[in-house]
Amino acid sequence: MGKYGELAKEVVKQVGGKENVISLTHCITRLRFKLKDESKANDEVLKNMSGVVTVMKSGGQYQVVIGNHVPEVYADVMPLLGLEEGSANREDDTPKGSLFNQAIDVISGIFQPILGIMAACGMVKGLNALFVALGLYTDAGGGYLILNAIGDGLFHFMPLFLGYTAAKKFNLKPMIGLVIGAIMCYPTVQNSTLSAGTEALYTLFSGTMFESAVYTEFFGIPLIAMDYTGTVIPVIFVVYFASKCEKFFSKFIPDLVKFFFVPMLTLFVAIPVGFLVIGPVATFGSAIIAEVVISVRNFSPMLAGAIVGLTWQILVIFGLHWGFIPVYINNIMTNGYDNVMMPFFACTFATSAVVLAIFFKTKNKQLKEMAFPNFISGIFGVTEPAIYGILLPLKKPFIISCIAGGIGGGFYGAFNFRKFMMGGMGIFEFPAMIEPDGSLGNLMVAVAGVGITMVIAFVATMLLYKEPEEQAEAETKTLEKTDNNIVKKIKIASPLKGKVIKLADMKDEAFASGVLGKGAAIVPEEGKVYAPADGEITALFPTLHAMGIKTDEGAELLIHIGLDTVQLNGEGFEAHIKDGDRIQKGQLLISFDKALLESKGYCLETPVLVTNSEEYLEVAEMAEGNVMPGDDLLKVLR
Repeated sequence: MGKYGELAKEVVKQVGGKENVISLTHCITRLRFKLKDESKANDEVLKNMSGVVTVMKSGGQYQVVIGNHVPEVYADVMPLLGLEEGSANREDDTPKGSLFNQAIDVISGIFQPILGIMAACGMVKGLNALFVALGLYTDAGGGYLILNAIGDGLFHFMPLFLGYTAAKKFNLKPMIGLVIGAIMCYPTVQNSTLSAGTEALYTLFSGTMFESAVYTEFFGIPLIAMDYTGTVIPVIFVVYFASKCEKFFSKFIPDLVKFFFVPMLTLFVAIPVGFLVIGPVATFGSAIIAEVVISVRNFSPMLAGAIVGLTWQILVIFGLHWGFIPVYINNIMTNGYDNVMMPFFACTFATSAVVLAIFFKTKNKQLKEMAFPNFISGIFGVTEPAIYGILLPLKKPFIISCIAGGIGGGFYGAFNFRKFMMGGMGIFEFPAMIEPDGSLGNLMVAVAGVGITMVIAFVATMLLYKEPEEQAEAETKTLEKTDNNIVKKIKIASPLKGKVIKLADMKDEAFASGVLGKGAAIVPEEGKVYAPADGEITALFPTLHAMGIKTDEGAELLIHIGLDTVQLNGEGFEAHIKDGDRIQKGQLLISFDKALLESKGYCLETPVLVTNSEEYLEVAEMAEGNVMPGDDLLKVLR
């Protein structure tokens, strides 16, 4: 167990335990669970957990956003689940939900295991092209040859890798998937049988976009000439068909000979059907999709680029960007470049520039400490920590980053910005934008687009973003001049005896950033929590460390006793109420053993938050220093 062992144990527990997990994969910042029953997962506990940024549900996946150290957390979680890396070996691992969710789940499950190595190989390939363009060496030497092999190997033999990962996703024996990929790249089939240097026997679909030469036949059935090396879609469909074949043959083949007969029959059926039907149909389908996408883009490249740039970060938040990955890869593999999806490149730098502006403008110590590392991370292409940790909680900066990304995307669309090879992220993508002939015009467009996007995002943030304290001051001045009959004031009492501290000064970044709501925090002097207003208990956590309250005046409150106290599993806590109870201001709600919590090393800072604060004009602190239960703590204006 690594250094994230405790976090891993708690994550597994809060997603419903090992028995509730069907499969687990991870991307750059997220643990992507597939759960049997998502209702068993404790969303709020996970969101409030130290080490977890937030929780998302999309594409049939339960996504726990961790941040840049997700690989280490993943490595500690996997042994607790008893799963092999990248596997989906629970018996009921079948996509559920809408067809769209199922498609996202399948695509992400197949591509996630190779994303890291794909980026690495692409970076080597791009740097090799850059060094040749700069004249450091020529493309005729052995150095170029070896580096190009490192960069090109995965992409040339892409069907092998996707055959393996698709087999795991479709519950086919992984080695069969690997063999299918190898067969689809088999040189004799590719270069001799399908496209020999002889005259074609005949041509199918003449005069259409599907026109195909036939050089040989399979027992009288035409084999359409196609090169599957480097392709994406055909091998996935062939592996899916093979998984159905394997399942069918396993029902009838005696156990004594299953070991070799099932794979043999699976390949015997799947490969001919793959070459004769599935491969050509999948390729034709890819051609149709590409033609449609390009047609839309041809209508207005600038508009198409602006739409991609404007919406990309929203897609990333919900994990829906996976649906466009095959389009991007297919364009590069078939056209030699992608100019359809690449306008999203502007979004990376829009996010980074907004975060940098916040770093310079904010006076919040915790926010400043978060901003600069997230700026560096964004420049290197990983923006999710910045999006979840800073931009979304602050709202306006996120809107600014989307608009700036849309402007940059429109610029890229107008200038036909392209990427010629896969791999790399952030600034490491630049080498992949050098044109194959070594000219740097497209690279200059890339740099110009980054500059335009970052300047717009940075300046707009500096001008338009206000610190919560600044906003509160401005709104308070306005409210002082407003008729009291229009503005309604709600007072929230202190639920504890103790010392008040500002929310921004809390040790927990999630609470301090205001992502869960505005309010204040109290360091308790005694272990009793009282009702801060008349209302109803809307949520009492099973661990009794936190509760939700809806006041009669509509304010939704969260009281979280201490930090990370969820780990006590209720030890030291006693509830005097239950879910759904009506409560009156001053009523005793929870008792806790303050000495026990302190002896176990827990921080007792207790936030009192208005979680629906966006519905109000302002949530302001009314108390400083020491307070008693019932003293005015917060003022809510609407």
